[in-house]
Amino acid sequence: MTDPLLILLIGVLIVMGGIIGLKLHPFLALLFGAFVVAMMTPAAAIEQYALSKGTAPAAALQLANKSVGERIATEFGNTCGRVGILIAMAAIIGKCMLESGAAERTVRSMLRFTGIERAPIAFLVSSFFIGVPVFFDTVILLMIPIAKVMTMRIGKNYLLLVLCILAGAAMANSLVPPAPGPLFLIGEMRIPIGLMMVTGTIVGLITIFFGYLFAVWANQKWPIALRDSLDARLEDIKLVAAKDDTHLPSLGVSLLPVLIPLIFICADTYADAMPVAQSTSVKQAAVLGQIFGIVQFFGDKTIALITGGVVALLVLAANKKDSKEGMGAFLQAALMSGGSIILIIGAGGAFGGMLQQTGISTRIAGLTSGYQMALIPLAFLISAVVRTAQGSATVALITASGILSGLAINGKLDFHPVYLGLAIGCGSKLIPWMNDSGFWIVCKMSNLTEKEALKTFSPMLCIMGIVGLIVIMIGSQLFPLI
Repeated sequence: MTDPLLILLIGVLIVMGGIIGLKLHPFLALLFGAFVVAMMTPAAAIEQYALSKGTAPAAALQLANKSVGERIATEFGNTCGRVGILIAMAAIIGKCMLESGAAERTVRSMLRFTGIERAPIAFLVSSFFIGVPVFFDTVILLMIPIAKVMTMRIGKNYLLLVLCILAGAAMANSLVPPAPGPLFLIGEMRIPIGLMMVTGTIVGLITIFFGYLFAVWANQKWPIALRDSLDARLEDIKLVAAKDDTHLPSLGVSLLPVLIPLIFICADTYADAMPVAQSTSVKQAAVLGQIFGIVQFFGDKTIALITGGVVALLVLAANKKDSKEGMGAFLQAALMSGGSIILIIGAGGAFGGMLQQTGISTRIAGLTSGYQMALIPLAFLISAVVRTAQGSATVALITASGILSGLAINGKLDFHPVYLGLAIGCGSKLIPWMNDSGFWIVCKMSNLTEKEALKTFSPMLCIMGIVGLIVIMIGSQLFPLI
């Protein structure tokens, strides 16, 4: 009963059965699943897991001796610590942009530039390039409110717009450095960052094209109407949509709540990757150090989102200055919506954390180590199985690159190791479901039900991952780069 694969199967049945079968609230189903998984995991497995993560022996033993409740609460708290403030501030930014008319102005300007028919492609491409330096969840939090207003404006294609955002952001996050997963991968496998950026962008753009085709098909087969929610009431969106252009903020002001966080995060990402020239004088180094310090402070994603939230509040205040309504009611609705999302994501993080403590990644590595198969499909398979088992694309990238780094560095390959790295990135897209905190961000921000996300978002990522594998295998034969 202590085999990680058996524990995984039981955890999956509890969560899927609870949410889909018994109609339990996701928070309760995930928490119960985490509890059962934690109860079934032996202390020795927990200690070994901690040691494999580089934890000191004493700390690993301490973790193994913690109670089930403590371990669940710790993972819940860690997840909330990573995303709690981000979601709260994103909820405020989204609500303020809707209420102030900033989102409406952005949509009207985009439609003038692209036209209605090309609007989904604009969302697709922009989310891909924004997703290179910015975390997947941050792209979703910032762009979904704009998709809601766009849907209200054109009267259709809500699912298409949402899937376009998800497709672009998801592929960039696993293929193109300086996204965190690919950045770790290239260090582990000694792949030049420039080569990974170029090849990752090429593979990413091809895969999101096929993601777009699936999104168009899914939107026609299962059209989903824009739904009422606390943070984006349809009545409020309609009122803003009816406003004349003269009563809306300018495009520059409208984009500030989104652009400011993006600019700071991008600047911080690229500053970290940019070495200071050896010939730089002491004075120049001091000035650069101060600039880098400011960029690093505001480039932290939490600080960046807080800054964006403050700007969004100022835009709303300026727009509502002649109104007798205060901003309290608007913010309360946004934070109530954000609080519910944080609880679900925290429970998802606890469930995923308990699965990781079973040693599932090591178990999967052991199962695949003796397989005599082509290395590129093997890299894809390891990454895909780890992602499906424990929920994190980044953990899948780290695990698979650790297993295959020796082959990439010392093996006599007939192609450049970058193809192994790309295969790992594409494999990490399979299969998003309830043990992934990103899955819950998608569901709750877009107002898709769990069932709708499982039949649209999850298959789309699988299709893009498999298309990526095919492209990589063809590329390794035609352009081995050695």
